[in-house]
Amino acid sequence: MTRQPNRLAPWAAYATVGVGALITLAPFYFMFVFATHSRSAIFSLPPPVWFGGDLLVNLGILTERLPFWHNLGWSLYVALASTGLTLLFCSMAGYAFALMEFRFKKALFRLVMATMLLPSFMNMIPTFMIMDALGWIDQHRALYLPGAASAFGIFLMRQFAAASVPRELIEAARLDGCGEFGIYWRIVLPLLKPAMGTLGLITFIASWNNFIGPLIVLRSADQYTLPLALRSLQSTLNTEWGALMTGSAIATIPLLILFAVSSRQLIAGLTAGAVK
Repeated sequence: MTRQPNRLAPWAAYATVGVGALITLAPFYFMFVFATHSRSAIFSLPPPVWFGGDLLVNLGILTERLPFWHNLGWSLYVALASTGLTLLFCSMAGYAFALMEFRFKKALFRLVMATMLLPSFMNMIPTFMIMDALGWIDQHRALYLPGAASAFGIFLMRQFAAASVPRELIEAARLDGCGEFGIYWRIVLPLLKPAMGTLGLITFIASWNNFIGPLIVLRSADQYTLPLALRSLQSTLNTEWGALMTGSAIATIPLLILFAVSSRQLIAGLTAGAVK
């Protein structure tokens, strides 16, 4: 007797995915809705579920209490600098660990990987002490220079280079007299573009959302990045939640656009080499 296929399974899967998507997107929706309402309207019963007309009022409060556009510019600067330096150093290190031979190569790579085992909070005090010794407190370079060669980035680039860059191509370039930097720039770097797109997206989002780093090293309100600036709006007595939601919505829009444009690139880079 032939068993009939279960025709309800696809609909159950779609329903599960749909419910999960609604639960995930609900906080974003209400953030954008609350950005257009005053504080009293947000805490009214029932709370608003559709857009209001207080967006410009909330934006005025936001720019009055914070140098908001300066904070937005600093966040963009730090995220771009962090992304550019991470791509440069991690691609170089990944190429070296994957396709070059040198003393203590395996030991150094194990040491790099071992740093991923350390909880991030253990770096807070050493980071502050080093930045203070260098005189980088309240300077943005303290946010992007220390993490310019991340262990995760080096690992991702090393794995992708080992799987995607033929050693024969590297040897042929060396026989033709091409230097190591020329090989990296002209041969390796173009082949690493999928992994670099993935790493760049992850690094940009992480830097844009970074709160602990600026909290440790930044002191002046006009030097704050967006997460720290928005946190400074909160108080125990008088928090303008409408203005806070407006700032959060503005900070979220670039990430939503970036993810919508680059989501396919992110998935392709993360799954590259998973299936032969």
